[in-house]
Amino acid sequence: MLIHKIRKSVSWNMISQFNHLFISPIYEKGSTFHSPQNFSSLNIRCFRSSHNPNVSVPESTTQTPISPAVNKISRVARTDAQSALFDYLHCTRGFNYMDAEHISKNSPHFLQSLLSKVDNDQDVARALTRFFRYHPINEFEPFLESLGLKQSELTSMLPRNLIFMSDDHVLLDNYHALCDYGIPRTKIGKIYREATEVFGYEYGILGMKLRAYEKLGLSRSTVIKLVTCSPTLLLGEMNSELFQVLEKLKILGFENDWIGGYLSNRHSYDWGRMLNTLRFLNDVGYSDEKMATLFKMNPAFLFEGSGKRIYVLVGQLLKLGFKMNDVYSLFCQNPNILSLKCAKNLWKALYFLLEIGLETEIIANIVSTHIQLLASHSLKGPMTVLRVFKGDKCRLCQTIKDDPLNLFRLASKSKFNVDQMTSQSPGKLFEKTSFLLRLGYLENSDEIAKALKQFRGRGDQLQERFDCLVNAGLDCNVVINMIKQAPTTLNQSKSVIEKKIDLLKTYLGYPVESIVSFPSYLCYHVDRVHLRFSMYAWLKQKGAAKPTLSVSTLLACSDARFVKYFVDVHPEGPAMWESLKSSLQSS
Repeated sequence: MLIHKIRKSVSWNMISQFNHLFISPIYEKGSTFHSPQNFSSLNIRCFRSSHNPNVSVPESTTQTPISPAVNKISRVARTDAQSALFDYLHCTRGFNYMDAEHISKNSPHFLQSLLSKVDNDQDVARALTRFFRYHPINEFEPFLESLGLKQSELTSMLPRNLIFMSDDHVLLDNYHALCDYGIPRTKIGKIYREATEVFGYEYGILGMKLRAYEKLGLSRSTVIKLVTCSPTLLLGEMNSELFQVLEKLKILGFENDWIGGYLSNRHSYDWGRMLNTLRFLNDVGYSDEKMATLFKMNPAFLFEGSGKRIYVLVGQLLKLGFKMNDVYSLFCQNPNILSLKCAKNLWKALYFLLEIGLETEIIANIVSTHIQLLASHSLKGPMTVLRVFKGDKCRLCQTIKDDPLNLFRLASKSKFNVDQMTSQSPGKLFEKTSFLLRLGYLENSDEIAKALKQFRGRGDQLQERFDCLVNAGLDCNVVINMIKQAPTTLNQSKSVIEKKIDLLKTYLGYPVESIVSFPSYLCYHVDRVHLRFSMYAWLKQKGAAKPTLSVSTLLACSDARFVKYFVDVHPEGPAMWESLKSSLQSS
């Protein structure tokens, strides 16, 4: 009876304290919910007495520091906490099943804060169930966290004077509208952060806005990408700048959904800047045909940075004295120069040359002849290089004028042979590119740019090595896959490839197909292959080794491991091993 009276008194005091919060339920998103009293000293097993007049609104769990011990919470305890939170939201508070499940499984920081209130020896599920019974939580905290918002953002985004989601049915309606349209729940946080007003729309308006973009000819998947990348598209009237960009792309020959393949949720897009970029290219002399070719070759020109890099870089090149046709040729011949890394390297190089006082005509000449080197390699700062010249800028400039490659010899951060890299004529580079295109590499992609650095030799030499593998009995498509797995395979000469295939057949009796799953075999040194295969063949004759071990087992292990498992396993093994090494060295 006494316990019943205490509980009744606690409940009545809590309700009386809450009443002043809901007399005028003003909903202002983006403001902080302030709790008059902190419960941080409260243990979940011991609740405040009904005689305490300071009982107040439940604390915001984001305000409670999380103990380092929380990180050591077991997976079982975390699962029990998720189940308890799910039961509270679904069974007690009436959330639908999908909402309750998503929130309980995607609010780890909120769960940590709850678990920090539970003693290590307590039954987590039972303790949290009791806690929820007497301490209503601020439901907006786990909800907003489950949308993908960072912990540091939550405090400023909690609605003021509200703790129950059911008190803001408008927000829930718009949240469900986004979910029903197909927008991933964890992506909705970006929309809440950048376009909070969306969650205050009257019923039906948000769905109408989403469908309006479909009427432009966009598929639902493209609309989803658009609004998650650029949430502000859902604010106000339809975004006229996006509409104009789509119309311009239509004129260039692109379908509306073309943009969907190049949007990333990790980025935001400025459609106004993108539109200005398209106009700028027209203004400086790009025809629609040239612009279409440019974007087909490398869509990153338009989408990375919303066209900012192309806008700024073209302007800089024009300042250096380039004609528009020259700029167009540079972009078409070197489509990778506007990637994030290449653009950064190019800008640093231009800054370097301008900082040391090199004439613009000389800079323009270096850019036109060595733009790939400028874009693909990071340079040291000018002050670092000037130390070698004791601060004499004139002498440094003269050194670069004498031979522009001195710029890379002196300032390049990476160690590589500049002379070897530049020894290939444009014709040879074209041959190598043509060979890679035949292998299935995409033209002007990052993949082919990387491959051009990995493959050594002329295009005709690479083709000869490729044909050598095909003539050995491998299917053409199989060889292509092998090369993509281990590009340095084709860096071996034809004679070396033939010798390694012969060793495989002679010493092991294996078919050439046995290296399909281990193409790196062709990259190992011939001496290593010869020595280990000879030892393994001898062991098989002695009956001391399994007859069909894989090639990778024999070659990929270290020398110490090979000796342990393939030399010391036989009493005569060490002597035979030394004999094989001696005969190999003398040959």
